[in-house]
Formats: sequence, structure tokens, C-alpha cells
Amino acid sequence: VQLVESGGGLVQAGASLRLSCAASGLTFGISAAGWFRQAPGKEREFVAGISWSVGNRFYGDSVKGRFSITRDYAKHMAYLQMNSLKPEDTAVYFCAATRNDNIEYHKPNAYEFWGQGTQVTVSS
Repeated sequence: VQLVESGGGLVQAGASLRLSCAASGLTFGISAAGWFRQAPGKEREFVAGISWSVGNRFYGDSVKGRFSITRDYAKHMAYLQMNSLKPEDTAVYFCAATRNDNIEYHKPNAYEFWGQGTQVTVSS
């Protein structure tokens, strides 16, 4: 499975962005997808996760109420709608996917497939 993120960029605080994650290759059996982010000098942080078939959603505390994860089951796409962006949201955002079941969505090691990341920069 190959994952490619897009949609990052430079925006001002308060703006919105939508990130996309395109999955290709052997996409059968994907059970969940997630978004993580990593700022310079910090650990990779869980942003959001979604179960692929049912669409159950999970969010990190720092983004609850501002970000929304969705997926297009037929197109093998995942999205992250980010509203009310803050400077502290600045990071490289990674898309991740897994074929494993019963995962702990917030743990990076739950996912075996990762994209290269897309930079999101929020200016104050």
C-alpha cells in the first residue's frame, strides 16, 4: 500500500485547510487510517483516526472540535479537514493505514503503512 498526502501549505491563524491521503497498490483489507503530525524536536502526535468500513472516528485532544477525519471507501481516500488553525498546529502531517484489527488508533506502531508527509505552517 502506498500513501500520498496532499493539501498542505502556509496559512494564517484561523484559516482552514483540507488534507487528502490517496491510497494505492494492494488496498484491500485496510481496516483503519490515521493522521499524525510531527513538529521539529517533538514526537509524532496522534491527530485523528477512522475505521475504514464503519467510519468510527477518534481524535487527539488538541484537535477535538476543530479537525474532522473522513474517508471515501470506494476511492481509497482519507481526508483531514482542519478548521480554526493555530500556530501550534504547524507540523508535518502524515497519513497512515493498517490492515490490523482492534488497533489502538493513537499509537504510531499500530500502522504499517505511512505516507511521506505534507507540511502545514500556520502563521500568527
